[in-house]
Order: sequence, then C-alpha cells, then structure tokens
Amino acid sequence: MLNKITLSLALILLAATTVLAANYIEPQELVLLLDKKSEIILVDIQPAADFEKQHLPGSIETNAFPATKDEEKARLDKVLTVIKASKAPVIVICPRGKTGAKNSYNYLLSKGVLEERMQILEDGVAGWPFKELLVKGR
Repeated sequence: MLNKITLSLALILLAATTVLAANYIEPQELVLLLDKKSEIILVDIQPAADFEKQHLPGSIETNAFPATKDEEKARLDKVLTVIKASKAPVIVICPRGKTGAKNSYNYLLSKGVLEERMQILEDGVAGWPFKELLVKGR
C-alpha cells in the first residue's frame, strides 16, 4: 500500500513538473512590451499558410509547428543565431500555445537557450485578443 502511495505521489510530482516546464506570457503583457518597443525575439512556429494569413509584426517565421519531428525542430535552428546574439526575451508563438509551443520551447532549451529568457504566448495566435495588431503576408 505504501509503495502505491509513493508511486502515486511521484507520478503527480512528475506531471506537475512537466506542466510547469514552460513559462507563459499573457497577450496583455506582450502588448505592453510591443507598445514600449521593448527588445524581444518573437519566434513564430505557425505553418507557412497560417503565418501568411496572420502573425505579429516582427515575428521570425520558422514553420516548425508542431515541432515533433527532427525536421520540424531543425527549422528552429535559424533563430538560434539571433537568440544567441542577444539577451532579449524570447517568446514562442504557435497556433494555440499548446503542444507545438512546448515542443519548440523544449528544443530551444536543449540548444542552450536559457529558460529564464523564454516564454510561450498563452493561447497562441488563435487566442490573441488584439486582432488589429496582426499583419498579413511576409
């Protein structure tokens, strides 16, 4: 019985660690950074067609979504030079701010980007409430 309780607690802690493994930024916080023209690096992982339809100005297009395959993750490599040449915060933007964003976040972590520099846009582009700020095209 004690082993089952210990195992259950370990699994709960592991699940909590996985959930907390990424930092999030709310759209309202990001709008403040954009309004202040703060130095930030916006890493957009949306598929090409979605990026073409709408993205935040200044976003770096990677088309890495969902960042599950090595080929998709490798598309993030082009932003590593930009990230490593700066001390600016890095914000990962994906269609909905969920698995693809977490996969990209974890990949960038594995490449040496410091976790304290990275955040994921909560709810991604789909949940972005300031539609007037989105731009079309490339």
